[in-house]
Amino acid sequence: MAQILDQAEVFTCRQVAVRRGRKLLLNDVNWVVRSTDRWVILGPNGAGKTTLLQLAAAQMFPTSGQVHLLGEELGAVDLADLKPRIGWASSAILNSLPASESVENVVLTGAYGVTGRWREKYELIDEYRRTQLIKTWGLEALSNRTFGTLSEGERKRTLIARALMSDPELLLLDEPGAGLDLGGREDLVQRMTILAFDRHAPAQVLVTHHVEEIPPGFTHALLLREGQVVAQGPIEQTIISETLTQTFGIPIRLERVGGRYTAQRAS
Repeated sequence: MAQILDQAEVFTCRQVAVRRGRKLLLNDVNWVVRSTDRWVILGPNGAGKTTLLQLAAAQMFPTSGQVHLLGEELGAVDLADLKPRIGWASSAILNSLPASESVENVVLTGAYGVTGRWREKYELIDEYRRTQLIKTWGLEALSNRTFGTLSEGERKRTLIARALMSDPELLLLDEPGAGLDLGGREDLVQRMTILAFDRHAPAQVLVTHHVEEIPPGFTHALLLREGQVVAQGPIEQTIISETLTQTFGIPIRLERVGGRYTAQRAS
């Protein structure tokens, strides 16, 4: 029984398309994320990566096709019931977080998905979880700092801690390494690696442009180009030079050492 539960589908797309005006953002996407999966989505700008993540975050609906999220069909369920079960860390929510809010409150308010501490009441277990997440994501020295004073790397780690606050069943990470320097990126990848190997952690989906940002422990990959799936499957079989060349439209040479990837244009 435990094995069956471990393989539960948390997000499923069947023949999904998303159209905005004349532009087709996603076209005939079929994809399944299971509870033990750690997926990375790769593709060039405009490939449809963030659109697909917004579907998984219940932030938009497909134009056609079916999306099932945490056992419910998107469009046939109250989103208020779904959203607390999804952790979403994206720069898209930065403007909604008060710059004057303390880091500890930014993380804590993720328990109810609100932006800014108001009159809501929290239990001791919420405060304990906040303390543990602040420690795990290296934010202890920053807990009383205001969110608006943080560096880019500090903000990204705060957003991930916040996304985990509700103990979600699905964690969505939209380009968490964007804008980070080398040290910040490597610190983030190390922390994400620990999370990826945690068997109690939720299913994870990471969107990135760069193979160097893929943490060891990620199990599957989905490659997109112009809204269509180029390849998907187990990461070792999917992230290879041939599929990256097809995805990015230039010849790519890929290397993998110690569970980390590097890529450059093939000469």
